[in-house]
Amino acid sequence: MSINLALILVVLTLVAAVVVALDKLVWKTSEQDSRNVPNAISTLVEYARSFLPVLLFVLVIRSFVFEPFRIPSGSMMPTLLDGDFIFVKKYSYGLRLPVTETKIIETGEPKRGDVVVFRLPSEPSVNYIKRVIGLPGDEVRFEQQRLTINGVRVDLQASGEDHDGIPVYRENLDGREHEMLIRNPSYSKKDGVYNIREGEYFMMGDNRDNSSDSRFLGAIPEEYLVGEAVRVWMHFVPWNMPEWGRIGRKIE
Repeated sequence: MSINLALILVVLTLVAAVVVALDKLVWKTSEQDSRNVPNAISTLVEYARSFLPVLLFVLVIRSFVFEPFRIPSGSMMPTLLDGDFIFVKKYSYGLRLPVTETKIIETGEPKRGDVVVFRLPSEPSVNYIKRVIGLPGDEVRFEQQRLTINGVRVDLQASGEDHDGIPVYRENLDGREHEMLIRNPSYSKKDGVYNIREGEYFMMGDNRDNSSDSRFLGAIPEEYLVGEAVRVWMHFVPWNMPEWGRIGRKIE
């Protein structure tokens, strides 16, 4: 069972705000005639006053500015590794209310090549992270590990091997280059042509042969987008030393 941190933050903030308001209007523990107020209420008010500014600050930052995420798998290797902790820019694709995810302000749209966190349409409490390949109205063709978008074949160049000997390639999406892994050049299980409808985005992992993405899930509706992944702020795997060199790395 996943924990809805946004809901917990909202509830705690509202409870603290209600306690502070009740004290202001009813209990008035800060005034001289507060001697009849039970100690339990005085303690509750003291805690509410202390935590309300902190809770409100965290709620606003997490909901509208940046939210931390942990990468749980290798589907975005070599760009992101299992154990990376990243910041996601929440305002890249619109400001949304916490919990309900209702968009209240338009701020921009995903661009091809963006690395995006989105909620899984079939299970919205689960977050995925992939790269935007197809935009609304695009025709995406994937054949023998090569992408063709709107009739133009995407440039792909060999770039060496990773530490496990897996071939690394550089892919160019509208002038934005990024590295990707191709473990099996003849892999063709999900070859096909995908026509992207308005309001939807075609996502793929950089670890092409080991990624559950739009080839399997379908295109992702805009309302399920969470934000753009922008920086790695920590890399840590239990029982291993943190990889300090990844701290602050920009996500390309």
